[in-house]
Amino acid sequence: MKDKILRELYEKKGQYISGEELSEKYQVSRTAIWKHMNALKKEGYVIETTHKKGYKLIESSGKLIPEALKRDLNTVEIGNKIIYFDTIDSTNNYSKRIAKDAAHGTVIISEEQSGGRGRLGRNWISPKGEGIWMSIVLKPDIPPTEGMKMTQIAAAAVCNAIRGVTGLEAFIKWPNDLVVNGKKVCGILTEMAGELTRIDYLIVGIGINANNESFLEEFQHIATSLAKEKGEKVDRKTLILHLLKEFEGLYEDYINQGTLEKTLAIIRNYSAVLGKSILVIRGEQQLKATVLGIDEEGLLEVKYEDGKRELLMSGEVSIRGEEGYI
Repeated sequence: MKDKILRELYEKKGQYISGEELSEKYQVSRTAIWKHMNALKKEGYVIETTHKKGYKLIESSGKLIPEALKRDLNTVEIGNKIIYFDTIDSTNNYSKRIAKDAAHGTVIISEEQSGGRGRLGRNWISPKGEGIWMSIVLKPDIPPTEGMKMTQIAAAAVCNAIRGVTGLEAFIKWPNDLVVNGKKVCGILTEMAGELTRIDYLIVGIGINANNESFLEEFQHIATSLAKEKGEKVDRKTLILHLLKEFEGLYEDYINQGTLEKTLAIIRNYSAVLGKSILVIRGEQQLKATVLGIDEEGLLEVKYEDGKRELLMSGEVSIRGEEGYI
């Protein structure tokens, strides 16, 4: 009932809707409507209440409104269904629980994650109402060996979206991080289920520090938010809409053309690592190398101090700058 009332408020945005009208439409008491309105207010929605007029949703609220996303989303498949939570353990975890029956392109978004995860099992801090914590369910007809290319498609899409919406100079730290001014603003976690020759589903998890105001001391030297770098808050809804549109375009191009050409052009153009000296990390081992390029499959070509060259696969290693995050 609360979601139905929220939809009514959004569709009437800028106008009042009376408690009596809602009561009659949904066959509940006006007291029940009042209680649902208070519950929405506690969740962070700004709702104006005026005697004899009723209720009005004030859109200045920073809260994500799923109805607004659905109405304004200009895509065909990606985002065909949006599942929204106020809080959840992890959008990736939930996506895996529903993936078998979920439609291709389903998007899961939460205001908060209590158990967000990054690559290699790292924790991802996901404070309520500050960032973008979302996952996309994909069911592509591609070999499992191609699955990790979704990470690169997502990275390119996020990079274009951040640059287009905020004007900030975002760069891609291969394979799954986005950085602004040398600090991390986004991480991507792709997970896959399937058999030897086919994919059942792919989950692309995206976490963006949009309006985060503070970070734990241990992360302050490597992480930042778009708002901190821009000096003002970012409209999360607009960023999500641009991101999903960019993702669908690059995804469809890859599926139709069979290559990552468009995606890799973005990754190379906005790479944070090309030509730089880095540390290649495998477990406890760290080796110095220079990044030479990114091949047609999205593998990172590096040259070690001993002259040996190697193509790195994203699932095997991590990289970081010699003197910091990048």
